[in-house]
Amino acid sequence: MSYVEIPGAKVPIRMWTDPASVEDVALQQLRNVATLPWIKGLAVMPDVHYGKGATVGSVIAMQGAVCPAAVGVDIGCGMSAVRTSLTANDLPGDLSRLRSKIEQAIPVGRGMHDDPVDPGRLHGFGTAGWEDFWGRFDGVADAVKFRRERAALQMGTLGSGNHYLEVSLDTEGVVWLTLHSGSRNIGKELAEHHIGVAQKLPHNQGLVDRDLAVFVSDNPQMAEYRNDLYWAQEYAKYNRSIMMALLKDVIRKEFKKAKPTFEMEVSCHHNYVAEERYEGMDLLVTRKGAIRAGAGDLGIIPGSMGTATYIVKGLGNEKAFNSASHGAGRRMSRNAAKRRFSTKDLEEQTRGVECRKDSGVVDEIPGAYKPIEQVMDQQRDLVEVVAKLKQFICVKG
Repeated sequence: MSYVEIPGAKVPIRMWTDPASVEDVALQQLRNVATLPWIKGLAVMPDVHYGKGATVGSVIAMQGAVCPAAVGVDIGCGMSAVRTSLTANDLPGDLSRLRSKIEQAIPVGRGMHDDPVDPGRLHGFGTAGWEDFWGRFDGVADAVKFRRERAALQMGTLGSGNHYLEVSLDTEGVVWLTLHSGSRNIGKELAEHHIGVAQKLPHNQGLVDRDLAVFVSDNPQMAEYRNDLYWAQEYAKYNRSIMMALLKDVIRKEFKKAKPTFEMEVSCHHNYVAEERYEGMDLLVTRKGAIRAGAGDLGIIPGSMGTATYIVKGLGNEKAFNSASHGAGRRMSRNAAKRRFSTKDLEEQTRGVECRKDSGVVDEIPGAYKPIEQVMDQQRDLVEVVAKLKQFICVKG
């Protein structure tokens, strides 16, 4: 489908889904965003749903301003994927050992490494910029400085919630590795610090929603936020790269005879800010639950722990600010999913997948998400499909 346009106070709201299918609370969030004095455009992806601070699946383009709550607390959260030389014929009959080896190598949930991962010891991991990256931690907000050791130990860890790591097959029977994670606790603490700062600024006192408090250009708080934001986005990217390197090491050891090789990593943020130019204007584009889909950009759009993931190539649709959905998107809250579904439902909906099937992940059941095929169909003018993957192992925290 192409987009549907509904009126907004300052800009129209372009939606790549049926507005009637969007929750009232999410529609109100979008209308609130469209009242901001600095806004120049608002695009809504087909995975849209209500989110804390701002709507998930929204692309907010502003001039001279950025809203930290619209970025969200998991700064730089995103996906990575790698195609391997392995095929279905290389796989063992029992997948539980492979899942166990992955969980031993990569801490999940609130787990951390016992010692910081040394990237110099990881096979093929480029360490250029690593020392500079950690050196710049000295320049982030004083409020989080005491978290340096924890940030180092959490580098290369998965986290919980909707974060996961998967081993999948594409439609040609080729094995892929995918994972979803962000900037861990350090990104969360940086975000919460700056959201608190923004909400106290005088220019934000008359807003319809205090969660939409912004930093504006030529303001020292804006410079401080952007410094910390870009550092956290880099942390998230390194976090995924290190996990992928650890995962590759597990695959090398477990499939020694096949001597697996790996293609170049595809990686994309879906909670972040980028400086981009549209209609002659330099804008700050916030994607919350959306990936960049400029012409030729490779991206990853997952479904859920029992459904397909798509590797895509962007079509460069400027009406959507060169964006696409970040996944299927939730169709019910976590609490609603826990009330509606049981562990038996989870077992049925993840049949054939080696994964957790206990009450602790019922809120991540495929039935709590929108159908990924429908979401993909609604954004045919935003991306083209490069590969379709189906997981056979899913690791969650």
